[in-house]
Amino acid sequence: MAEQGPTVWRVCRALLGQADAEDAWSETFLAALRAYPRLRRDSNVTGWLVTIAHRKALDQLRARARRPVPTADLPEAAGEPAESDGGLAEALEALPPKQRGAVVYRYLADLPYSEIADLLECSEAAARRSASDGIAKLRRLYPNGVPL
Repeated sequence: MAEQGPTVWRVCRALLGQADAEDAWSETFLAALRAYPRLRRDSNVTGWLVTIAHRKALDQLRARARRPVPTADLPEAAGEPAESDGGLAEALEALPPKQRGAVVYRYLADLPYSEIADLLECSEAAARRSASDGIAKLRRLYPNGVPL
């Protein structure tokens, strides 16, 4: 599972942002360790971990929606410095949820569209379309190439 850590981290960070990604990442691997004995030998471990990360990210988003809104944001220097991505994180955040999820799962987690469709609870064709539309929006923002 150690080799999937960076992929799960990228998925959590893209879906949640820097602040909540670490918690979702940790919860993903705790849940995975508990469920690992029941995993079939022929299972796609990366897909399985990304599915768990997706569910933990949804839990974080639901919890975030219930939290009180802070009156002032913490300065960037208070946490871990953000990677320089030229505004890609903000552009991903601006995408509608299904497009963001499809782009993240396809291009950061390298999942097949059939698994993306399961995660997003839509058809495989809708998952392809969401990823295509999301990339098209990102390409308009990054005409010299999307840094994925």
